[in-house]
Amino acid sequence: MAKNRLRIVILGAAGRDFHNFNTTFRHDRSYEVVAFTAAQIPNIEGRIYPPELAGPLYPQGIPILPEDDLEAIIEREKVDEAVFSYSDVSHEHVMHLAARAVAAGANYRLLGARATMLKSEKPVVAITAARTGSGKSQTTRYVTDVLRTLGKRVVVVRHPMPYGDLTAQAVQRFANYKDLARHDCTIEEREEYEPLLNRGLVVYAGIDYERILRQAEAEADIVLWDGGNNDLPFFKPDLHITVVDPHRPGHEMHYWPGEANVRMADIIVINKVDTADLEAIIRVRENVNRLAPAAHIVEAASPIFVENPLAIRGKRVLVVEDGPTLTHGEMAYGAGMVAARRFGAAEIVDPRPFAVASIAETYRKHPSTGPVLPAMGYGEAQLRDLAATIAAAECDFVLVATPIDLARLIDIPHPNQRVRYELQPIGQPSLDDLLREWAVSAAP
Repeated sequence: MAKNRLRIVILGAAGRDFHNFNTTFRHDRSYEVVAFTAAQIPNIEGRIYPPELAGPLYPQGIPILPEDDLEAIIEREKVDEAVFSYSDVSHEHVMHLAARAVAAGANYRLLGARATMLKSEKPVVAITAARTGSGKSQTTRYVTDVLRTLGKRVVVVRHPMPYGDLTAQAVQRFANYKDLARHDCTIEEREEYEPLLNRGLVVYAGIDYERILRQAEAEADIVLWDGGNNDLPFFKPDLHITVVDPHRPGHEMHYWPGEANVRMADIIVINKVDTADLEAIIRVRENVNRLAPAAHIVEAASPIFVENPLAIRGKRVLVVEDGPTLTHGEMAYGAGMVAARRFGAAEIVDPRPFAVASIAETYRKHPSTGPVLPAMGYGEAQLRDLAATIAAAECDFVLVATPIDLARLIDIPHPNQRVRYELQPIGQPSLDDLLREWAVSAAP
């Protein structure tokens, strides 16, 4: 390796970091990426970004190390620059890491959207959010339904979740449940893919998004980017929709890169107006008007459905919520708690006294989580801990507010039901009309 190459460490969480490397650094001889660091996701450090993905400049691959060791990495590897490359964190978090890197002797850098977005030969709709748990996934489902009623072939490309064998996960195509098993998907992956597969959609994900995009284009009239963890789009959008959450007013202005997504948006969906306070809705509307004055603003409800509401009434209910909404998203509760209260639960059973192993650790790492159980399942061990926690809970009933049927993956010994929720746009401008107008001009 040439000695004058700028030495880089990429601060990541097994997603955006790999994409930034692939698009900016992989083939550029002026840089030498000496390491990735890992945060947010359990057990993703201690691996190697493999040479098959890293390219000929990195025949040994690139180590993935704990972010806690950042200062030692900068000193040991004589790092010139730390590149921040993950999402759904406060502006303060971003700058605390900047202070650590600068104090250790390195420059600090954020890559812009234009530098990392791939250009598609097909029209692209990007759906992003200001925060995890805003309702991006249900918006994705709604948008695909509208576009398909117009006769468009829609292929969904999902933000990466490569928690396993990185080489095997370079390009993943999902068309049915067998593909989920073949790719050894975690709960977090299944939550995103299953509702789309149930609609007959093809979903792509993985690591090498240039290859993924070219394969998706061959099957699609429109490529829909389904962004995760409120990240920036990996593909340059022709229509950019950003979802914001009035249950967390102000977050649309104080989180990275959620604020950037709001500023970039063509359409902003203020979701959950059926359950948020009016003052919070007004505050969010005022904020997004300041950040994106040219964007269309659409309000939407997020109605909740259960199969048998009467089965909940008067019961001691354990609520299982979507994991990332509580952890990355910093919500105290989600749709499951709303359903339990709405349908007359006598008591919400606090799962924390029954939490075991990694689930107990999740509560320690995310103290803002309320008396609900995050459906964590980044691996088999965590899935077992989730099942053990549910089994130990002293409750009459379990409400599962995850996008997948959790009972298909683990044994739930208590009577249980799923909570479902879909996007319901309200009033004018109509999201349907905006989508139809765009589709006629962009994808005739």
